[in-house]
Amino acid sequence: MSLNYVRRGTGKPLLLLHGLGSSLKAWDLILDELAAQRDVIALDLPGFGQSPALRGEVSIPTLADAVTDFLTQHQLLGIDAVGNSMGARLVLELARRGNVVGSVVSLDPGGFWQGWQVAYFYQSVRLSAQLSSLIQPILPPLVSNPVSRTLMFAQFSAHPWTIPARVALNEFREFLPTPTFTKLLDSLAHGPPQQGAPSGSISNLVIGWGRQDRICPPSQAKRALALFPDAQLHWFSNCGHVPQLDVPAETVALILAVTEGRYEPQSEVPSLAKPSVSAETIFMGLSAAVLVVGLFLAFGGKK
Repeated sequence: MSLNYVRRGTGKPLLLLHGLGSSLKAWDLILDELAAQRDVIALDLPGFGQSPALRGEVSIPTLADAVTDFLTQHQLLGIDAVGNSMGARLVLELARRGNVVGSVVSLDPGGFWQGWQVAYFYQSVRLSAQLSSLIQPILPPLVSNPVSRTLMFAQFSAHPWTIPARVALNEFREFLPTPTFTKLLDSLAHGPPQQGAPSGSISNLVIGWGRQDRICPPSQAKRALALFPDAQLHWFSNCGHVPQLDVPAETVALILAVTEGRYEPQSEVPSLAKPSVSAETIFMGLSAAVLVVGLFLAFGGKK
């Protein structure tokens, strides 16, 4: 399979993998800064952007197979890798397999939800994609207005009004319930859980997590560390599910520090204790309410 990609810069190669319903454009805010120091390769994963869809099963393992084939084809095995959301889970899978990637930065990985969080993830993301599909004809004016842009990105960002309109437009152009999107969403929510890696098997792994992540709540970091005991955990303050959009400068600094072998763990790490059920439920309920209102307005506008 031939995957679409962009390659910029010089130096040690660095792979960027986007999340569900996105594309390589998800890295636009930090691509040039990374390329000033690294040979950056950003992929459109199969079925997203301009890459063809996989035939047959669509899951994290089959995506990992496709990425491994791409790296083999381009003689890039052992490349440092960064992923966000689904891409973050994907780089963890590649690291777990061994001899595929080098240093790894996993930003707000999916796949560590349990109980009610599974249904919340599945239904909220499904509704978001449906809403995005409905509002495609009026996207430009919506993303140009900071108020409507804030409502649209409330589920994904801690301060969505700061996301540039052009970046918001790119994201919502891609965030659609395509066959690949639907298959992956079902697999992520209801398929086999992410397997871990034994201690001592991954040499340089940092998991970054936004403290205001409304897709993968911060409490899930404890499960991620249990499955990947070699990982260091890096907290992003004032950040939602997509650090490269909310805190681009800090994200670049983290990626370069980890992949250059000079990352130092945070001196004061917030507790990993699970927040109260009531607080977390309210937090998620607010995001769900935004989706419901958005769908109501979208359907109402079509009448």
